[in-house]
Amino acid sequence: MGRNAGARAGWGGRGYATRDGERMSEAPDVRTDEDVDGGEDGAKGRQTPKRRRWRRIRWWALGLVLVVLVPLLTAAVALRLNYAGDPADGTHTRGKDAIWLGHAWVDGRKTDADVTALARRLRNTGIRDLYVHAGPLEHDGTLPASAYPKARWLIGAVHEAAPGIRVQAWLGDKLATESPDGMHLAEKDTRAAVVRSTRQILAAGFDGAHFDLEPLHSGDEHYLDLLDALHEVTRARGVPLSVAAHQIDPLPALHSVAGTLTGHPKWWSQAYFGQVARRVDQIAVMSYDTSTPLESLYGGYVAQQTSLALEVTPPTTDLLMGLPFFHETKWGHRAAAETVPAAVRGVRLGLSRTDAERADFGVALYVDFAATEADWTAYEEGWVR
Repeated sequence: MGRNAGARAGWGGRGYATRDGERMSEAPDVRTDEDVDGGEDGAKGRQTPKRRRWRRIRWWALGLVLVVLVPLLTAAVALRLNYAGDPADGTHTRGKDAIWLGHAWVDGRKTDADVTALARRLRNTGIRDLYVHAGPLEHDGTLPASAYPKARWLIGAVHEAAPGIRVQAWLGDKLATESPDGMHLAEKDTRAAVVRSTRQILAAGFDGAHFDLEPLHSGDEHYLDLLDALHEVTRARGVPLSVAAHQIDPLPALHSVAGTLTGHPKWWSQAYFGQVARRVDQIAVMSYDTSTPLESLYGGYVAQQTSLALEVTPPTTDLLMGLPFFHETKWGHRAAAETVPAAVRGVRLGLSRTDAERADFGVALYVDFAATEADWTAYEEGWVR
């Protein structure tokens, strides 16, 4: 018969029924491991609380895995499909590209020979704008003139060596949105100081002002107020107002979910991106640091971001998509996945599907001091041609 061969009638020698319905009296008052855990046959009868608890835990674990994996796999498939197909003919540079340049260009470390080499590098590319790091701004919005002592020299040297290239002042700061330390855009005096700093930087001869304030949360009305005030200044001077922009929600309201779970929303809503784009002359999407693990998924993500941005950027605003000219591997950025060839192909695919004939469009290269020859070659062969 075997031990515990049927439904139990009782413990302590009171006997239990066998599979054949016979009664075995004087059963030993001993419980085996199979008795306690239910055993092969005992599972058909009564289960102990311990076994029931473990069964519930296993079901909850399986459910959690499915809740996490299914959306991730679905998103991965969607991004891979975004990367499929061929870009449309003519989806190449419009001559409105840009590059971010480090602080060395205005603090005395660069020479005339460096400007000559830069002009040679830019020749026959689509680059029109240089975003030269001239800050950062102080947390109160002010900008000491000592931050850009060689600005006039640089601007004059670039205009002479590369006529038609605009030298914009790249100004930024950390915002106090996720920690108490940083710039408080909610303070009216701080915004007024940023406007004064912009007048100051334009008086130094810069051809425009480019702002990168992070982390900037979606829906921030104070930022919109600041852009309105800044645009009055740049418009009066006849120069562009440019901004670096966060990525757009790849899924509806994802910034809200991320903000609730992590305190770092990361993305902007598409509607807010459009509000920003309508207040500036040029908007450059920081389409890198995406946490995508594969080159094809990154390219698909860039294609999606390009389409989302095109849908809400007015035709009078230059839209630029960022290319990763840097190679560090860190949280949120895998250099082997976020490559220039993948980004360029993604940009061309998004442009092809959404607005292939758009004139006011380009790419922005981040950043000069980390770029390799392979990066430049991929940009020139994939986008400039």
